[in-house]
Amino acid sequence: MECVFCNIAKGKIPAYKVWENEEFLAFLDIKPIMKGHLLLIPKRHYSYVFEIPEDEYIKLMKTAKQLSYPLRRFFKAKRIGLIIEGLEVEHVHIHLVPINVAGELNPANSKEGNPEELKILAEELRKSFKDF
Repeated sequence: MECVFCNIAKGKIPAYKVWENEEFLAFLDIKPIMKGHLLLIPKRHYSYVFEIPEDEYIKLMKTAKQLSYPLRRFFKAKRIGLIIEGLEVEHVHIHLVPINVAGELNPANSKEGNPEELKILAEELRKSFKDF
């Protein structure tokens, strides 16, 4: 079975990309919990976070931390919530979600994003992430 996140990383499926390097890609979730909800993925396929080689795991977590700073500034968020799962899409992904109060980091709150709004937000966020 084809992995949707692998296909996004390869450019075969469009995504609202905000940042990438040779190893990782960050893009907007199309069903965000909160506005600015990002997904950070390794470009190499891993189905379970604890199967990632140690050095790549450390780089992934450092990247999540580094991306949290401009994301937090952009949304003036109190915190950036982090969720790691990988059951719905079996490709390791970290959810980075701007939050301000307890209870906001709840996947049950996700809803379909407006494609035009996501496109505009991705463009604005890319500017915030360009120096990263």
